[in-house]
Amino acid sequence: MTSQLKPDHWRSAVKYSPFYNKIKEHDYVNEWHRWAEYTTATVLEDTTIEYFAIRNSASIFDITPMSKYRIKGPDALDFMNRLVPRDMKKIRVGRVAYTVWCDDEGMVLDDGTVFRVAEDEYLLCAQERQMEILRRNSVGFDIKYSEVTDEIAAISFQGPCTCKILKNMGFEGVENMKMFDLRFFDFPGGEIMISRTGYTGDLGYEIWTKNDQAELLWDSIYEGGKDYAIRPIGGNALEIARVEAGLIAAHVDFSPANETVRPGHAKSPYELGLGWLVKPDKGVAFNGRRALIKEKEKGSRYRFVKLDVEGNKTACNAYLFDKENGKTIGHVSSTAWAPSAKTNVALGFVDMPYGEVGDTVWAEIYYQKELRWNKRWAKCKVMKDPAWNPPRKTLTPPADF
Repeated sequence: MTSQLKPDHWRSAVKYSPFYNKIKEHDYVNEWHRWAEYTTATVLEDTTIEYFAIRNSASIFDITPMSKYRIKGPDALDFMNRLVPRDMKKIRVGRVAYTVWCDDEGMVLDDGTVFRVAEDEYLLCAQERQMEILRRNSVGFDIKYSEVTDEIAAISFQGPCTCKILKNMGFEGVENMKMFDLRFFDFPGGEIMISRTGYTGDLGYEIWTKNDQAELLWDSIYEGGKDYAIRPIGGNALEIARVEAGLIAAHVDFSPANETVRPGHAKSPYELGLGWLVKPDKGVAFNGRRALIKEKEKGSRYRFVKLDVEGNKTACNAYLFDKENGKTIGHVSSTAWAPSAKTNVALGFVDMPYGEVGDTVWAEIYYQKELRWNKRWAKCKVMKDPAWNPPRKTLTPPADF
């Protein structure tokens, strides 16, 4: 089941979010890019200023382009348990689960969040389109599924002031929501859904609404937060925050298995540092189960690592070595200078058995200065925790900032 195309859909190659006009009011540099079928901001004013809105006040990022699917029916729970390696029986109504889903070889197709909005209803959100995967896996289940990407407008509202602003807006009890809770709140035009979720490793929420409520929601946030320096942000600021928080991204840190051509380039949940999501003994045969059991017994090929890189030159696209001028053992997939953590951070992968917490590896870094390329070696320490992981991320109720 898919949404009907509008008769004049061919007139534009891209779609515009219901928040687009509001975001455009804050655009100073005209830097936009395409996310799926939508146009979305890369930077609106200045990446550094936008980043610090995430960490010091309140930021708004438009996540309407995320792929969204409604899954409903008597077999909805059984279907979700069949699709993903996580034990979905433990995710009660009013909770959100982060998970991955795999192919038969145990390689990750995508990651995303699953919202259990009712006993027999889920909302699945992901970066990539999942309609074909849902179609193939739904055979034999009494469910209905539909793509609702264009029917739900959504924003990521992140930062230490966000809870206080939501309280100012009249969302009673929002401060009692724990991380990965979701609740429905009354709002003009109908209920809206708020989840304590995000992609920044900080205190924050995601707000899900109907398209015709989007601009009113935006105005209400600005009214409730008029004293808190709210700032819309682009993808560049979000990218710094997610690397600082040690979070992976499809097409950056891993290639979806159904799009990977070269052998060995896809990754399993264990190789992405997500082994905690895999529950082979949950009593259900899920996609990739046998392959993942075998991998657990024999060991993985790669290990996901969070690195503290010496110096201030980011290890962008760098190879990793066991020692300076030594053996190549891996590569870097994401990098950022983490302004809040004051750390040069990299995410990447090394061959097993390298990359234990506390180990040292070396990055061969190339950087350009005045049109000339330079090389330097940098020592990298494998970190146990993300560079940014503040207590306020999970504190309930959050402190008023």
